[in-house]
Formats: sequence, structure tokens, C-alpha cells
Amino acid sequence: QVQLVESGGGLVPAGGPLRLSCAASGRTLSAYTMSWFRQAPGKEREFVAAIRWTAGGTYDADSVKGRFTISRDNAKYTMYLQMNSLKPEDTAVYYCAARVYTTSDLRSYNTYAYWGQGTQVTVSS
Repeated sequence: QVQLVESGGGLVPAGGPLRLSCAASGRTLSAYTMSWFRQAPGKEREFVAAIRWTAGGTYDADSVKGRFTISRDNAKYTMYLQMNSLKPEDTAVYYCAARVYTTSDLRSYNTYAYWGQGTQVTVSS
């Protein structure tokens, strides 16, 4: 089992930055892919970014490319999402997720076995 706990959400004005954290525990993550998803009211859960825990390779959704950066701290077992130039359309509940490495599409939320409880991000215009 992997336990995930997000933090760092809040209210931020458009154009501002915010950093989310996802603390992991319960199992070594060396064979895992970790990702951020988000879900706005009335919309499907949307892939944001992913990182291979050991190799460090990353993949970003087009909607956040150039604005958001995913990273991880191996020693702290924590993943981060640095969000810059935030827009009102970035408003959503942000979730971190984990799955054992597989070649299936990492943008598919139903391929992830472990989820955090979510943290609300609200961007005011």
C-alpha cells in the first residue's frame, strides 16, 4: 500500500504562483510513476503531469506546459507541483496519484491504484 497526502492548495490571484506537495509513505517508490491530476466541478478528472520516481523523467499536459513543473525529492519521499502564471481555468481539486510502472497511458486516471485526498486550488480573476 502507498499512502499519499497532498498539501499546499489555496486561493491565489491570476498570474500568481503556488506549490503543491504530495507526501508518500508505505512502500518504496522505485518502481512507481507518480502523477498529478485535477478535477474541476462538472468535469472529468484531467491529467496534469507525471514523473518516473527513479529515473526522474517527466511528462506534462499541453495545458500546463511551460507553466507547471513536476519534481520529486527522493530523500523526503515527496513530489511537488510548482505552478506559475496561474489562470482561473486552473481552478480545481488537485490530486496526486501513484501506480507501478507500466506502459499503459499514464494520462488515464483509471490506471492508478493509489490516490491522495485532494487539495483545492482556486485562482481568482
